Amino acid sequence: MISFPNAKINLGLNIVERRADGYHNIETVFFPIPLNDVLEIVPASGGASLDCYGNSVDCPTGENLVMKAYHLLKERYDLPPVAMHLYKHIPDGAGLGGGSSDAAHALIMLNTMFDLGLADAELAAMAATLGADCAFFIYNRPMMATGIGDVLSPIEVDLKGKTLLLVKPPVGVDTRTAYSRVVPSPAAMNLAQLVTLPVGAWDGLLANDFEPSVFSALPQLWLIKARLLDAGAQYAAMSGSGSTIFGIFDSDNLAANVADTFADCATFVLHI
Repeated sequence: MISFPNAKINLGLNIVERRADGYHNIETVFFPIPLNDVLEIVPASGGASLDCYGNSVDCPTGENLVMKAYHLLKERYDLPPVAMHLYKHIPDGAGLGGGSSDAAHALIMLNTMFDLGLADAELAAMAATLGADCAFFIYNRPMMATGIGDVLSPIEVDLKGKTLLLVKPPVGVDTRTAYSRVVPSPAAMNLAQLVTLPVGAWDGLLANDFEPSVFSALPQLWLIKARLLDAGAQYAAMSGSGSTIFGIFDSDNLAANVADTFADCATFVLHI
């Protein structure tokens, strides 16, 4: 069985409060985008295995979320061994949720392959134990996320016909460090209402609370955002804790031309 785990972007990201367990309550809108890895799972003999190809993944095989997803189900349902092959195209550590998506898709695939009969809500609850945004990829449609990112409710966001330009510079952002540099506070505006406004009205209203501290540490990210806006993006922001910056354009050609100006970065032009 083969699937194509997709990435996401964050539309707004409010870090509301630090919890007693050390995590943070947030408000964000997860939006799925057509940038994909490839995951194949086939029956095997012996033990379960995972082979990774494409972009390098700085993670031991046993710690990879795909392998963790398999073992999570195996503990409950005594799954037979499988061979898993993961081709990484989504940049790692980029704020795009690639690893979380791979894990969620592995759960979905294993549920189907072995007729486990788990509903989406059950899969999402299991996915949430693997990572805060894993549950989103079970549903894989625009979702308002609260809690640590695992409390989800459907939301309407209309980006149909828009073009995304993702710019991933050759620097990374450690999520734990990023959280440590933010002072949580309640959001000044209602995020669910903001995303219903026209995209052109988002700039200056729809904010990512990670940006001030991350941009201070990595000013090249602020420059990328500024360049996207100057080049005609209707809206630009950092996704998650970075380091990917995305711009929303009205034209495929304009987005592609702007992408050519970022020769030192990985770029992806995606039609929504």
